[in-house]
Amino acid sequence: MLDFNNTEIAFSSKSQSELRNAYLLYNVMKYPKIVKLGKYASSIAIKIHFPLAWIVKPTLYKQFVGGETLEESKKTIDHLLTFNVKSTMDFSAEGEQTTEGIKATFEETMRSIDHAKGKDYIAYAVFKPSTITRDEILAKASEKREPLTEKEQQEFDDFRSRFMALCQRAYDNNVRILVDAEDYCFQDAIDELTDDAMRKFNKERPIVFATLQMYRHDRMPYLRRIYDDSIEKGYFPGIKFVRGAYMEDERARAAAMGYPDPICKDKQATDDNYDEGVTFVMEHIDRMELFMGTHNEASNYKLAKLIDRKGLKRDDPRIFFSQLLGMSDNISYNLAHEGYNVTKYVPYAPVRDVLPYLLRRAEENTSVAGQTGRELRMLQLEMDRRKKTSKKAD
Repeated sequence: MLDFNNTEIAFSSKSQSELRNAYLLYNVMKYPKIVKLGKYASSIAIKIHFPLAWIVKPTLYKQFVGGETLEESKKTIDHLLTFNVKSTMDFSAEGEQTTEGIKATFEETMRSIDHAKGKDYIAYAVFKPSTITRDEILAKASEKREPLTEKEQQEFDDFRSRFMALCQRAYDNNVRILVDAEDYCFQDAIDELTDDAMRKFNKERPIVFATLQMYRHDRMPYLRRIYDDSIEKGYFPGIKFVRGAYMEDERARAAAMGYPDPICKDKQATDDNYDEGVTFVMEHIDRMELFMGTHNEASNYKLAKLIDRKGLKRDDPRIFFSQLLGMSDNISYNLAHEGYNVTKYVPYAPVRDVLPYLLRRAEENTSVAGQTGRELRMLQLEMDRRKKTSKKAD
């Protein structure tokens, strides 16, 4: 029976020392002031080229990152597979948006798609659109407040070419690829390109997956438009759902820029929107595929029950649950133990390049209601359970 409170299964992959280290790390992350101070200190250290690996690698990096390279991440991939958990390799370097940096990110993402070819234990490839162009170009093209200059249009055309080239490589390799969602001010241009890519590459099966942030109240109408468009134009949409983690920032930008607040009125409205989206895709699973990315226990329970209620196989290849590496293992490992498809997002990149990603993970754990508390409670329960088991054995 599916039970997210089963800590024996949830942490079967962790040694006693790994449990203690994770507990200490989450204990630090529960204090927002410490996380903000760490972010500030890290930004200074990066600017002055102060070595950070000695403190980051045994702590945040070890918890949330697979390795510096695809090859170095193999140990993490193999370890996950032992527990029936697949991997989604995510090149998470967020360097400067220079011509050289954009080129390097694009080429490494291409390599990650090639690396996934023919490996069923790597469930998806993924890319973050803002890492293959400049924020200014993406925002201006999305918001359409004024026309792009001739030079900016060329930059956007180059971005479009890189975007489509990644999707083409995924199609050629028969690898499903997730297009990550971004800030509201970037998303319209990403949606348009993702729609075009789905129409082109999803004729036989979903290859390109759109990501919908369901804390936006306009995402259900967009989902219905995708479905209607797919019927009209003859393709199979891939849909990834997330809730979104930057509600305050989005609302602040909307107020500052003078456009309507794009975010649902409260958490309950977001939860309802999220579950409605998942249900919609499941009602049309004959034409769509679902990637459900969430650390919300209730949503995971609902989808698991829906799969069973519909009489679908638990390992139906059209449906995947997903959580981030190092987070919500009580969800991932218990789902996998019960036979459902589970993939962990496995970030990889050199320490300095992945630091912005790591600091975001730390910030999210302080801002997402109850996340750090849940992690600590589960870790404590498992340490207590092992202690009792050890005493009984003595």
